[in-house]
Amino acid sequence: MGAVLAAVLAASLAGCSSTGGKRAEERAAQAAEGRSAVNTPRWTFAMVTHSGDGDTFWDIVQKGAKQAAVKDNINFLYSHSDEGQQQAELVQTAIDKKVDGLIVSLAKPDSMKTVVAKAVKAGIPVITVNSGSAESKAFGALTHIGQDESIAGEAVGGELNERKRKKVLCVLHEQGNVGHEQRCAGAKKTFDGTMQNLYVDGTNMPDVQASIEAKLDSDQDIDAVVTLGAPFAAAAVKAKQTAGSKAEIDTFDLNASVATGLQNKTLGFAVDQQPYLQGYEAVDLLWLYRYNQNVLGGGLPVLTGPQVITSKDADALAEYTNRGTR
Repeated sequence: MGAVLAAVLAASLAGCSSTGGKRAEERAAQAAEGRSAVNTPRWTFAMVTHSGDGDTFWDIVQKGAKQAAVKDNINFLYSHSDEGQQQAELVQTAIDKKVDGLIVSLAKPDSMKTVVAKAVKAGIPVITVNSGSAESKAFGALTHIGQDESIAGEAVGGELNERKRKKVLCVLHEQGNVGHEQRCAGAKKTFDGTMQNLYVDGTNMPDVQASIEAKLDSDQDIDAVVTLGAPFAAAAVKAKQTAGSKAEIDTFDLNASVATGLQNKTLGFAVDQQPYLQGYEAVDLLWLYRYNQNVLGGGLPVLTGPQVITSKDADALAEYTNRGTR
């Protein structure tokens, strides 16, 4: 990342003064060496998400956040729980620590509303990421960074139409996650065929595979399965094979395994919301707010997706998925 950052800065500052260019190069070099590129105070920012254990998507979000934290001289704290009440308790812990900035996801907004309000009342600037774009402003957050889940779902429905699919299974792996419901509803809105939801226990991957397999085995007319997270795409591929189905497997989100699946065409397409950007921009925007009272979005979400990725894109992205930043 340091080399890329240095190259971008060098290119963008080609028309600047030699002094300005040298300073920018110095800041990029410091960040590449794990040193701060700024001389602002050592603020503490906490990120609390709805991630379960071992979720590779959130590993990518964290990488982005940590990279920005190094650059911005931030002490970065991360915690997570896929249970709404426990996530709220983790946010309260961050408030009690009197952090200088807070980043939260709102997959289960009803559980988070009161505690986010407490943070705002305590004077802690809040940015929401990934889930909760509809609730972010009402809860008092500065801005929301992520993709609009309904728009992302609509993009999936359109892509399924392009692929001439007629009967689709949308697999939801987390009960109560409003973003997941919005994805499937958005896809159903624009899809010309029929779509049904399948609820599975995302904490039990063998159960996920068995549930999809049973559905495909009982209905051979299903010609596409859409999973809502990269780890579940692999389970769907295995379920398809065991059931003897010809359904195409498609997924939300991107990682190295999904990129490989796109390359060997065991997967049809993926919808990338660029989680690295969600982490990086959340930390960087909090720093900008603390430093300069900057806010992005103008009251609207800062969108990081959706981007539909197919086999023709996979080779170009392989380098970045392998290092865990896409």
